[in-house]
Amino acid sequence: MSRPARALLALLAAALGLVAAAAAAPPDPAPGRPAPGRRLTVDDLSVVKLRATAVPDARSIAALGQHREGSGVVIDARGLVLTIGYLILEAEQVELSTADGRAFPATVVAYDAATGFGLVRSLVPLPIAPVAFGDSSAIADREPVLIVGFDGVAPAYVVSRRRFVGHWEYLLDEAIYTAPATVNWSGAALLSRQGRLLGIGSLLVPDAAGPGTQVPGNLFVPIDLLKPLLPDLIARGRSSAPPRPWLGLHTQEVQGNVIVTQVLPDAPAERAGIRPGDIVLALDGEPVRGQADFYTRLWSRGSAGVEVALEVLRAGRVQTVAVKTGDRDAYYRRRPTY
Repeated sequence: MSRPARALLALLAAALGLVAAAAAAPPDPAPGRPAPGRRLTVDDLSVVKLRATAVPDARSIAALGQHREGSGVVIDARGLVLTIGYLILEAEQVELSTADGRAFPATVVAYDAATGFGLVRSLVPLPIAPVAFGDSSAIADREPVLIVGFDGVAPAYVVSRRRFVGHWEYLLDEAIYTAPATVNWSGAALLSRQGRLLGIGSLLVPDAAGPGTQVPGNLFVPIDLLKPLLPDLIARGRSSAPPRPWLGLHTQEVQGNVIVTQVLPDAPAERAGIRPGDIVLALDGEPVRGQADFYTRLWSRGSAGVEVALEVLRAGRVQTVAVKTGDRDAYYRRRPTY
């Protein structure tokens, strides 16, 4: 038997072992535990299906659509569900459903743009036991894990832990990358061999094993980022930290150059006159060396509302554009979902 085949069999065995552990029920089954003889479902691993509908005039519709679907993970006994935030951004209606098709109305609790996490709460009791948090900082490369989405369970390996820079003014210092790739990753649970939650699914990526590799996989937001934020998110709907300065533009890095690819309508960058195609050379007189450097320099300038000076190369000429930054949360339209 080949080495890849042996590895796959070992990973499948680990998956089966974890699912079997989830089936271990006390004599009087608790909510979310399988009754004797019942087929296991993703409910038994604390995962539900999540559907959300954004408000008709949502600013995120162009990128995300109005109707969104993914997974959520039950994290407390009162129906609190963790998901990836873009599923519920500007949502006016949220519905959770269990593996047998039962639907439960829910309300948005919080969205954190810095991490990407979103929280909703079921408005009626969920028949699902919550998952326990793991230690995402302790996982190592080649560690076998389970990816649990509303459509099923997929075994995978952690193939790298590294920085992720998103074109939408987003950065994770140590994202979790897994392979092989799985479908329906949005909001999926990343579980350890002990069945503990390590992260929440965010993206499909072509280079999970590292820059320049051709290993399709998935990116997960580490659960350790949630732990210090969770009390604030539940109590206030957002972090208590001052909001970061936000420009409202998308960028691409090409050979260390930061190129503006999109400017969001009525965002601070558009109001200041930044255009697609501009190359960002400096921020407040300091040279910009790539996307990560650009974002971290911007965020270090203070809180939302601070004015920054961007030097941009446009049509062969260097121009300085003053931009009064904004609060990303204030830009998006939110309405109660109950």
